[in-house]
Amino acid sequence: MTFSVPVVVRGYELDTQGHLNQAVYLQYAEHARWELLRAAGVGQDKLLATGVGPVVLETTIKYLRELRGGDEVSVTCEFEWQQGKTFRIRQEIRKLDGTVAAEVSVISGVLDLSARKLVESPAERFRALAERPDLLGI
Repeated sequence: MTFSVPVVVRGYELDTQGHLNQAVYLQYAEHARWELLRAAGVGQDKLLATGVGPVVLETTIKYLRELRGGDEVSVTCEFEWQQGKTFRIRQEIRKLDGTVAAEVSVISGVLDLSARKLVESPAERFRALAERPDLLGI
């Protein structure tokens, strides 16, 4: 199951060409990731209380179609677990007609906030914290 959140492109997010500023795509992707974590029961307060936090290590964005003010989009978010300290998050920003405006690929980890190092098994850490681990694909 792929999680998604709706977003409407706001006028103040546009650049001088009249389309969505490139940096705002990152904000939409970040918003969807936090909404997925919240829906899974792993909100920021819970993460901080347990001394960990997700970190972005690398982001790649493919801009495929422009977005303009008033466009309604769906921002998807799907976690892909792998061995080691990192995991991948795949995201799409898709117009309501199905057109993919952008693809976002993120390599992430879970940071131990005291040791300032990535935890060994981020999937297991999220599984222990989540009320709905199925939303995270675990």
